[in-house]
Amino acid sequence: MEKDLIALKKSELALGGPVRLPEGYLLPCRLSRSTAGPGAGSAGAVFSFEGTRVKKAVRYDSGDFELHDRDGTLSLTKGGEPFLDRVTIEPVVYHSPEQAFFNLDQRCIYHCAFCASPRLGKDATKNLTDEKIVTMVRKALDDGMTVNAISLTSGVVGSPRETVDRFVSCIKALNKEFPGIPIGIEPYASSEEDIIRLKEAGATEIKLNIESPSREIFAKVCPELEYDGILDRLSDSVKVFGKGNVQSNMIYGMGETDEDVLSMVETLCSMGVIPILRALRIGEHSRESLESAIGTTSPVTPQRSVFLVSEQKKIMERHGLSSAGCRTMCNRCGCCDLVPFKDV
Repeated sequence: MEKDLIALKKSELALGGPVRLPEGYLLPCRLSRSTAGPGAGSAGAVFSFEGTRVKKAVRYDSGDFELHDRDGTLSLTKGGEPFLDRVTIEPVVYHSPEQAFFNLDQRCIYHCAFCASPRLGKDATKNLTDEKIVTMVRKALDDGMTVNAISLTSGVVGSPRETVDRFVSCIKALNKEFPGIPIGIEPYASSEEDIIRLKEAGATEIKLNIESPSREIFAKVCPELEYDGILDRLSDSVKVFGKGNVQSNMIYGMGETDEDVLSMVETLCSMGVIPILRALRIGEHSRESLESAIGTTSPVTPQRSVFLVSEQKKIMERHGLSSAGCRTMCNRCGCCDLVPFKDV
């Protein structure tokens, strides 16, 4: 299958609804229950094809896609029509294949309209302590699973400084127990001092999210956050972590133009930051808040996703950046978004 078609198929699968499993079908590995990211609040499996992969919610009663098992050979149809002739199902460590990705706490003092995590049940993150996370990673390794990275995200609980303290404590505990495994972090940092502390604790890569390429949309969906403050912290992060070791999520599909997206891609790349383009997915936990903030939006098309990430790749090349070398977090996983230099 040609690479352009693979990217289009991946995007169509990622943007579509659940995969319906055959009656009585037992997955070859445990379900992954997400408390952050596009799949927050759902249980899913990772479907792999042609060197790429997508994490999808799975159900037995309905779905946009249908899984078929013919003597051990798996395939997907869409609405009953052929879609992918051959897929495999990959095991996850925690949340991600070959990566232990933990949400330290889904609670958050901020109320970004697109984020489902704070709207999940209070026990969604299972009261994770440093000791419990270390134990979980050790168990995965003892069970023979491949763990190439550890990544941490979190809502902001109490205050940004208190949450950074929590990250620092966990990073140190993980580095002590697993010194050879890179650690990626996705905090909310409010000062350069925060970023220095996270790096000194042993973090390998950092992701601070700009969230939207449009200041106007950002003000509607993240009214309690400061746009320029995030840009300043991204600049600080490049100084502390180095060019190419800093990433930033940018959600599109909230009413911005392609020009808005690519202009911000240019801005981030010129700073040494790797953008992550994330198509908006609206779920049951975020629909009401999003519609209240920005009204009804048109779904992102697979064609738009492929176009934007193809243009992103060109901009990154001009600035000497590549996501292929990312060692942790979303670009390493590649289950939710098109990844330039991998999928495109």
